Amino acid sequence: MAQLRLGDHARAAIAASSLGTLPQDVIAQLMAGAKRRRIQARSMLNYEGEDSHFELVLAGLVRVQVQAADGRTMTVRYCRPGALLGAATLYALIPRPFGIQALSDSELLSFRPAIVRGWADRDPRVARALLTETSERVLSFVAELSGHAFANVRQRIARHLLDLASDHRHPDELLAPITQQELADAVGTVREVVVRVLRELRDEGTVQTGRGGIMIRAPERLSGIASPSWNESS
Repeated sequence: MAQLRLGDHARAAIAASSLGTLPQDVIAQLMAGAKRRRIQARSMLNYEGEDSHFELVLAGLVRVQVQAADGRTMTVRYCRPGALLGAATLYALIPRPFGIQALSDSELLSFRPAIVRGWADRDPRVARALLTETSERVLSFVAELSGHAFANVRQRIARHLLDLASDHRHPDELLAPITQQELADAVGTVREVVVRVLRELRDEGTVQTGRGGIMIRAPERLSGIASPSWNESS
């Protein structure tokens, strides 16, 4: 089977992930049959009924979200280059309780789950890397869900705006490229509530809304609103 060739940005993403501690020859074995996936912005990632998946974000921004029975969603993780997706599904016996969406044009490296599991069975270094990744995800998800449970809507909005804007820094602006409806979905509320909170923040001079997204005018003030438990390591 031909080995997938990776560019510098892909190698950097691997090095930044939990797989980065593995020797290059082991990583090459894990990548047997791996494929690149290019996902357009706003698209949901579909796995065609597969029980498990294991992917590495090479470029772009992806979010992991859970959905209530009434259709409301809540974002529990933002994934940037170097983030691994699906480690918790490799050995799970239940369907995935979450959805994955690309917020910007993104590129993923999709591993074959059976190959990853096989190497974990044979090589304790691979097993340790997967355990490290799974442990970090469990702790970050617990922290994020706790933040949603104990923070008010204003705090949750502030966190999401700061996190999204961290990927869109320019000399004179800090932009969160998200619509008001998408922000409502991310924090688990309705658009009317988001509109009210954004109006308050705009009147305070903290943000400015526009077609391109939400501009943060006073990041320090917004950071003071947000809870310090926000999942920055996602």
